[in-house]
Amino acid sequence: MALVERKDQNGIAILSLNRPEALNALSPNLFIELREHIEALAKETETIGCVILRGEGRSFSAGNDLKAIGAGERAPSPHFQAETLEAIERLPQPVIAAVQGHCYTGSLELALACDLMIAGASAKLADTHGKFGMAPVWGMSQRLPRRIGLLAAKEMMFSGRVVSGAEAAEIGLANKCVPDEALDAACLEMAESFVANSWHTLRADKWLINGGLDRTLADAIVFEREESPGVAPDMAERVAGFNKK
Repeated sequence: MALVERKDQNGIAILSLNRPEALNALSPNLFIELREHIEALAKETETIGCVILRGEGRSFSAGNDLKAIGAGERAPSPHFQAETLEAIERLPQPVIAAVQGHCYTGSLELALACDLMIAGASAKLADTHGKFGMAPVWGMSQRLPRRIGLLAAKEMMFSGRVVSGAEAAEIGLANKCVPDEALDAACLEMAESFVANSWHTLRADKWLINGGLDRTLADAIVFEREESPGVAPDMAERVAGFNKK
């Protein structure tokens, strides 16, 4: 049985964490399969315009699988998991996280590596490093403040408290919160609205936004102006089609 399943639908790749019996806990072997999918998707820019990352069953993921690690499972390299999150972040395509149920610590870091998030009403998001005397190494201390702001991130991390799906939407951790039964449809609707536009522009927008985050505002504006990939090959066709409406 695959630990990460992939389904393609009209230019959208849906990746599903597939350990529902373990609340999709992030074992090293699951990360190996996830990386394989991510590396494949990075090369499929002509056939896949958007990616949805979701979890089977009642939870997105309960977090890092300490039981699997204790049983001897090992990732191929010391920072394999963190580098996998960076690979998700670097994907040319926009990535939407669909989060229901548990989304704790390592799985929150995984969701934060995605560009966007839609939360189900049952979502429970938390950084529990402090409850176990651990320190983040997968990017929590950098991605969470950039997502929700410095004060809110520090409060979440210092307290370890659980944030509901509704609150996640209120503080900007998620784009919106929907009933669990509407979560998959809401993510698919968002993805479809993206792939209806130019995939060239989708890739350019993501690359320029992410590249700008590493620069000062002034440098980022120059970066956009000088490094923009320019217009899409089908721009003239799109403009002509718009003018006929």
